[in-house]
Amino acid sequence: MPIISSERTIGDYGMSVRDQKDHTMIIDIPEEQGGTGAGFRPMQTMLAALTGCSSVDIVSILKKQKQSLQTLKISVDGEREKGKEPSVWETVDIVFEMTGDLDPAKAFRAADLSISKYCSVAETLRRAGATISFKVIVNGTEFKQS
Repeated sequence: MPIISSERTIGDYGMSVRDQKDHTMIIDIPEEQGGTGAGFRPMQTMLAALTGCSSVDIVSILKKQKQSLQTLKISVDGEREKGKEPSVWETVDIVFEMTGDLDPAKAFRAADLSISKYCSVAETLRRAGATISFKVIVNGTEFKQS
């Protein structure tokens, strides 16, 4: 059985994507490009994968450090190359927002380790030429590495 399979199910461009356990994701393009806008744009799925990959790293690292993480929110923005086909991500900017009984230095370090060392999606984006930056907000206060 393939790792991923997809089938056109919505209009001309909408694809239902399934994994081996029958989890489903919809991928489509915006209406102004001929799609229905019914799902993630293909390049958005890369940023979604980045949040998933990084969240696993951060939770795992903080658990090992005996930190009490209550919430984790990850926001990603980015810019793609202008005037090129294909157009890859040039910059990716991430905001990690965490709450809980956390040492801010450990929370920052967990995010840094994820993005610079452990997250395969981040490394894939870097190898494609993207510059990745991030900031960490712990309990409402932005923390920067000293």
